[in-house]
Amino acid sequence: MPDTVFKHTLKTALTMIAFTFIGTAMLAYVFEITRAPIEKSEAEARLALFKQILPESAYDNDLLKETVQITPNELLGNHLPTEANIAKLNNKTAGVILEAVAHDGYSGDIKLLIAIRADGSISGVRVLAHKETPGLGDYIDIVHDSWIKLFNDESLSKTPAQQWQVKKDGGKFDYMVGATITPRAVVKAVFKAVQFFEANKNTLFAGTKNTDSTQMDKD
Repeated sequence: MPDTVFKHTLKTALTMIAFTFIGTAMLAYVFEITRAPIEKSEAEARLALFKQILPESAYDNDLLKETVQITPNELLGNHLPTEANIAKLNNKTAGVILEAVAHDGYSGDIKLLIAIRADGSISGVRVLAHKETPGLGDYIDIVHDSWIKLFNDESLSKTPAQQWQVKKDGGKFDYMVGATITPRAVVKAVFKAVQFFEANKNTLFAGTKNTDSTQMDKD
């Protein structure tokens, strides 16, 4: 009897191992055949977004391959390492695309994508993700309103530090009545991102994808 029980247990265990092996192999196969199409789709979506904030005429390199690693930085609000995409034209640095996070939005974090030209002026800004109130605070999203275009061509040399606020706070940026917290957070985040650029542009433009992560200035 014990021998029969042992054989039955062994058979059950081997069957389970076989099914686990087959299942794992199938998952690995599906992952491999879908990985390339998914990566291609994600790359195309990211490039499409890049084109909204940086005209194709402004660069001639592969933005997805020309990157610099950025460690967590207070000015960008990134708690995890991110990548900056470097734009080049005729082998000369033309600009950079940065990711920034505003942690003081009305309903949570607001993630931004900011393109800055080599001269320090903003080419464009887009909201990557947010949780702001639909119909009220979501006007920061280009899908709902053109408000985000207020940052086009802005720079530290064009607009003094004290003016990087919404008009309610004495600054120059418009806002929707009843929804001040959201634009206030975005203006602050964009301002800090431009400050980050000015403090680190030499390091950004000297880096490549194959360089080690660089500790950028935090202040």
